[in-house]
Amino acid sequence: MVVAGLVFAAVAALIHLYIFVMESLTWTSARTRATFGIRSLEEAQTTKAMAFNQGFYNLFLAVAALLGIVLVAAGITVVGATLVFVGTGSMVAAGLVLLLSNRRMLRPAAIQAVPPLIAIILLALGLAV
Repeated sequence: MVVAGLVFAAVAALIHLYIFVMESLTWTSARTRATFGIRSLEEAQTTKAMAFNQGFYNLFLAVAALLGIVLVAAGITVVGATLVFVGTGSMVAAGLVLLLSNRRMLRPAAIQAVPPLIAIILLALGLAV
């Protein structure tokens, strides 16, 4: 179960790395604007600084989870699992905030929150044994 939990944590980290790229690097592109429901280039330009900052939050969560995975794999289980739980727990919390702020964001919130939630459950069960 630990390995399955770490796999889901890696998937969650990859999703958040992709979100980082969209928010911090490609925010004004037509594809990213469509993904986030931004109607115009002007709107994207207006929100670019906020998105850039937000993207880095997603990057930091991904880095925490990935570093935790590496440490668990290296046998430094307590520190590694703590990092995985912090990173994935924050991802779940951010997905809940997204959903609570706009009920129409169910799909993006689920993409953001379900893989890390599965990671948390599986890793906790695996470590409890």
